[in-house]
Amino acid sequence: MKTAILSVGTELLFGQITNTNTVYLSQQLNMLGFDVMYHYTVGDNPQRVAEIIQLAFKDCDLVLTTGGLGPTQDDLTKEVACRVLGDELVMMDDVLEELTAYFKKNGRQMTENNKKQAIMPSRAEIFRNDAGTAPGFALEKDGKYIICMPGPPREMTRMFQKSVLPFLQKMSEDVIYYRMIRFFGIGESQLETSLLELIDSQTDPTLATYAKEGECSLRIASKRRSMEEARAAVDEMLSKVQGLVGEYIYSSDDEELVEVVCRKLLEKKLTIASAESCTGGMFAAALTDIPGISGSFQRSLVTYSNEAKMDELGVSAQTLEKHGAVSEETALEMAEGLKAVSGCDVCISVTGVAGPGGGSKEKPVGLVYIGLICGERKLCKRIQMRNVSRKWNRHYAVLSMLDLINKNI
Repeated sequence: MKTAILSVGTELLFGQITNTNTVYLSQQLNMLGFDVMYHYTVGDNPQRVAEIIQLAFKDCDLVLTTGGLGPTQDDLTKEVACRVLGDELVMMDDVLEELTAYFKKNGRQMTENNKKQAIMPSRAEIFRNDAGTAPGFALEKDGKYIICMPGPPREMTRMFQKSVLPFLQKMSEDVIYYRMIRFFGIGESQLETSLLELIDSQTDPTLATYAKEGECSLRIASKRRSMEEARAAVDEMLSKVQGLVGEYIYSSDDEELVEVVCRKLLEKKLTIASAESCTGGMFAAALTDIPGISGSFQRSLVTYSNEAKMDELGVSAQTLEKHGAVSEETALEMAEGLKAVSGCDVCISVTGVAGPGGGSKEKPVGLVYIGLICGERKLCKRIQMRNVSRKWNRHYAVLSMLDLINKNI
């Protein structure tokens, strides 16, 4: 079923609120097998809301709206939807009783304008709001459906899961199952080129590539009569993808690289410590974002200056003088010094030229060395990034550190 999502609220157009509702609903609808064709955002203007609903119905059979169901004068989604689908508004006594009970239970006085929320389209199927006051509803005319839900994400998601989802499941003949495959070390264009034989011949499952801040993803989706059929089709296609570009895959379940690394460290009961120069603690911050990582992560040393590298990690003055702070030799001595002071199973170091200045012909901006000691193994990886920005270079350096750990533990 062709579907459109309409977000109502002037605050969305002003950029005062991030529209997370549309992302959530798109994901949910695609999983149900509904084809989301359009995203619309409109301000609190009844004429424009009506025009967008009418426009959406020219190509779609289902429109989901969020916002504009509250008690104030600018909450007009319900009234507009009712008019467009040729219904009339009536006071629903059972809804009014629930609203009254809600305010009484919470020790609040129900103002007169709140009664507006109990006035609903006469033909509507009502969706109760157990996280707020504004009910939602579904209304149909000539095979066209509109489903209106409140705007606050907490209220909308609760209503969707409890009431709207069962309603839509009765309308859907197919289901969609998809997996997001995550890659590091291969660009989107190279990924697409490597998978061209699969992409050119795709019918179902379908494949779509996405770029994301230093890495990329592949969405494999199948639309079938049952979840079992769809899952089997996706898993078969995943096996083909792994055969072509498996060396770059770090997750087949849409996980972040740091999540994968932390899970491995914890599962293998490995301790880890880091010594950072150019990233200034970003690697440690990434790890400590993961709940439970205290079972593995022991310490981090930010040794930004040469003096700190010598004092904290024992990097020799001769190494720094001969090879410089940004070198394979320094990165390895940083990791060795970290091993000596921490005793951790995994010790990782990083040193580089983050930019925008400070580079040279021999050591340009974006050059990074990562040292790693893992058990008896000791290695160093040299990375030369294109000079996008200081923020980008530091971010990509952290991803590279995680990737090196992921491939060696």
